Amino acid sequence: MHVVIMGCGRAGSRLARRLENQGHSVAVVDKDPRAFHLLDVDFKGKKVQGVGFDASVLVEAGIERADAFIAVSSGDNSNIVSSVIAKDVFRVPRVITRIYDPRRANIYRRFGIPTVAPVRWGVNKIYDLLFLHRSFSRYTFGNGEVELMELELHSNLAGRNVRDFEIPGEVQVASIERFGEAFMPVSGTRFEKGDIVNVLISRKSMNKYKKMFFMD
Repeated sequence: MHVVIMGCGRAGSRLARRLENQGHSVAVVDKDPRAFHLLDVDFKGKKVQGVGFDASVLVEAGIERADAFIAVSSGDNSNIVSSVIAKDVFRVPRVITRIYDPRRANIYRRFGIPTVAPVRWGVNKIYDLLFLHRSFSRYTFGNGEVELMELELHSNLAGRNVRDFEIPGEVQVASIERFGEAFMPVSGTRFEKGDIVNVLISRKSMNKYKKMFFMD
């Protein structure tokens, strides 16, 4: 796989090193040549000075044969413009962009480009650590709109039916791990003491999740 990365900051350089270590071909684009010092001295990929929305720069980076384009520069506008060019002009199969402004992220996703919004994601994680100390996120979908949360069932909830803890479209019990084996419950499944429960939750329903599963 050939991957073009725009932005050689901490995220871009680490991603480039990881992809190269896994045997992929990598080209990194950055307007500041000093940024390339974040790459390993033995980095074998291509370093291209310039802006990612310049077609000639992208061509030099191998965009015409790229399997993926990832924009992680410090500028939201640069990231989305270069991503649109990679997707619509060069027809790159996989295009991913980082957007700091959550409001912009929602808009840009309408272009059909997956976005990562670290500000929203970070705020959600801090909130979880602050208020959900007996539960943690196993997986985040989208930009945090849906979470897969894992918790150890409170002993006082043993014997209750799964259906009592589900709200259609908001909270859904996805799996239960019992005696080291996981299974997908049905509405009539009863919780048992020691169950490890994975729950899909709409972020807007996090308070409902807390009230249902936590006793204090």
